[in-house]
Amino acid sequence: MENLTIIEGQGDATIADWLASQLRERMDQSDGPVTITVPGGSTPFPIMDQLLGHDLDWTRLVVWPGDDRIVSEDHAASNTGKLRKLFEPAGAEVVTLNEMEGVPPFALAWLGMGADGHIASLFPNTDPKVDDARPVVRLTPDPLPPEAPFDRISLTMPSLLASDRLVFVLRGAEKRSVLDEAIAGDNDLPIARLLAAARQPVTCFT
Repeated sequence: MENLTIIEGQGDATIADWLASQLRERMDQSDGPVTITVPGGSTPFPIMDQLLGHDLDWTRLVVWPGDDRIVSEDHAASNTGKLRKLFEPAGAEVVTLNEMEGVPPFALAWLGMGADGHIASLFPNTDPKVDDARPVVRLTPDPLPPEAPFDRISLTMPSLLASDRLVFVLRGAEKRSVLDEAIAGDNDLPIARLLAAARQPVTCFT
């Protein structure tokens, strides 16, 4: 994949610096809002903490969750609630994901990946397609992850692919092995389908 860059062994602060540079570059290109989508889970939030320490005009940032658990925003499992607590005090706007008719193109789509190759909440059992006509989908993972046994709402692959840049942050040898197989075309997991369809720059921090 000529559009893929893998960066190994970087900590949260370095990844946050990279993200800040991407946002600053986009903000310098125009005076309008900059719209991104970000992941939930345990890995991203410490990076977001570091990111918000950068001197950027956060009032121009619009943050979309890539997915969420279908719970109230004050529930401990809500990605949106956590994003609001982080980004809104800095002045950024955080969008509530729902089954809407339209999703804007993103300057940056930041994603994680599960050990089963799922991205956002597009789990293997949901058979996500790169030509899905829906921008957002409600679904049920099977099996339900025991740490978060909830139905989900998620951006679809076309919505994620409608971005200027994709970035993944993956930790651990198991996930790296799944990623390597996906890059080589040795599996048909959601991560492999997305990477095969991506034409924009893709950066993977592992």
